[in-house]
Amino acid sequence: MRPFKPLFTSPHLQTIASHYWRRDGGERRFPLRERRYRTEPDVEVLVTSQQPNGAPRGAVVMVHGLEGSGEAGYMRSLSGAALRRGFAAHRFHLRTCGGTENLCRTLYHAGLTSDLLAFLKQLDSPAVLVGFSLGGNVVLKLAGELGDGARRWFQAVCAASAPLDLAACAQRIHEPDNWLYERRFVRRMRARLRATGRYRPDEYQSLRSVFDLDDRITAPSFGFGNAANYYRTQSSRQFLEKIRVPTLLVQAKDDTFIPFRVFEALPQNPYVKLVVTEHGGHLGFIARGPSRFWLDDTLMEWIASVVQ
Repeated sequence: MRPFKPLFTSPHLQTIASHYWRRDGGERRFPLRERRYRTEPDVEVLVTSQQPNGAPRGAVVMVHGLEGSGEAGYMRSLSGAALRRGFAAHRFHLRTCGGTENLCRTLYHAGLTSDLLAFLKQLDSPAVLVGFSLGGNVVLKLAGELGDGARRWFQAVCAASAPLDLAACAQRIHEPDNWLYERRFVRRMRARLRATGRYRPDEYQSLRSVFDLDDRITAPSFGFGNAANYYRTQSSRQFLEKIRVPTLLVQAKDDTFIPFRVFEALPQNPYVKLVVTEHGGHLGFIARGPSRFWLDDTLMEWIASVVQ
């Protein structure tokens, strides 16, 4: 893998620039196709797919982060990179995301793996899972839950900027230097609650942090009781030792949302490889030179080697 040479060393510049940087998802050359998949009797999720020219080498299934969608920059550019290498690209939307608020009886949460597994069971190509941020927690947890049985549904897993310890990350996001990000997350989470039509404004208007929303809304909705129990049971770190497919973790030490200590002393597992950069922010990894999106190149280089 090529070393990461950051265009910016500031983690906040990396995080923000990555969000707004123009990216090519290959939509002109590889048309988008939207399809809804029923994962439970009263739940449908959206998957946006693109097919390469010719028979695909496999499928890259991407899962977005907190309050994201298939239109997120990192989803689009990895789709383009995958298609150019001959892979089908599937942008999986978490429950209620991508305009499906009225098609699901609950919101999503950071450990909800059943919808993704239901989709994989309907996929007709060998898949590699890629999770970004909260989506990284989802794919890692699913791989650990399935253990040896994972190979039936996917070949490998990648997770970029994954919040392995949800409690530590919720606490980090609430720190003063992240106030702008948290305010944005909270605003979007409250808008999603409003869009479902199932919550009264007085149930969420006073909630001002990610923790508050998880404690008052997310955790009770799924029977976790409170945020502390939700974070404890749904964090992917405790599932890493059970993973039995090749797995790549990519993490920047200066991630603005994830304290690097959660990646120290990981459970020993020969299937799990950790790639660490000094800089990169949260899902940033904007590089110097002609190859601007280092994360895309790194993930696809590793995926191609695993699939071969």
